[in-house]
Amino acid sequence: MFPRAKLARYLRCAALSHPDFRAVIPLMPEPIIKQDGTEKNDCERNAAKRFIAKLRQDPPHLKFIITEESLSSNAPHIETLHDHGCHYLLGVKEGDHTYLFKQVQAAEEAGRVTSYDRHDRAAGVVHRFRFVNDMPLNESRADIRVHVIDYWEVGPDKIQHFSWVTDIRVSRRNVYLLMRAGRARWKIEHETFNTLKNQGYNFEHNYGHGEQNLSVVLATMMLLAFLVDQTQQLCCALFRAVWTKLGSKRLLWERLRALFYDYRLESMGELLEALFYGFEKPRPILITDTS
Repeated sequence: MFPRAKLARYLRCAALSHPDFRAVIPLMPEPIIKQDGTEKNDCERNAAKRFIAKLRQDPPHLKFIITEESLSSNAPHIETLHDHGCHYLLGVKEGDHTYLFKQVQAAEEAGRVTSYDRHDRAAGVVHRFRFVNDMPLNESRADIRVHVIDYWEVGPDKIQHFSWVTDIRVSRRNVYLLMRAGRARWKIEHETFNTLKNQGYNFEHNYGHGEQNLSVVLATMMLLAFLVDQTQQLCCALFRAVWTKLGSKRLLWERLRALFYDYRLESMGELLEALFYGFEKPRPILITDTS
């Protein structure tokens, strides 16, 4: 949930993602800026509290599983998620959560840890799991109890390892689905911020950050444009066909702009049809003064 572009240093951003879909739906970002009536500078943790509160207020009927990186696996943030009725699946690293992993090791020696392998012969990989329920998050907050998943993807050429903590009780029946949900977090980096930085949205630029709120306004406008494009990617077969034909979104945006400059178009559908099916290019009609 933490973009690395310059603009995004001032935003707490999130997106809806699903393991089976490439498209993501960005949500309204929360600026990391000093709030009215406060003396202290704002921080990511305070912005996260405001974001979660607004998220639960806007669609209160929806159920969420919040997936984040290991920096978010701390007691105050987990309490915020609990308070707002959000499930979570948060990355953890042994170097940052030494006490937790020592407790997992002790549980394994006591025979409380479950190991489970799932073979995917079509992909040529083995999904290897180790999980245990009801572990203390850390020594100072042993009252925060979490369920721990260790996962290895064993392929013919490399092994990848991931670890998560969650409030969803883990079993052989759901551990594979939880793993897929946890790994979908990479979409916030790849499908969202990598796209915004490298495929024509100019998210890397900070424009001097402005005198007051310029950088936040620009970033919000970029995310709104990205939301429209992601909605088309998810729902419009013609948009996906044009994207496939041209090969990259950067080229797609360039061709869209070129047609906007030179042709009168009645709709977005007509524009996409021109790109997909092609069109006849007439000679220009020159406007000259004959007086």
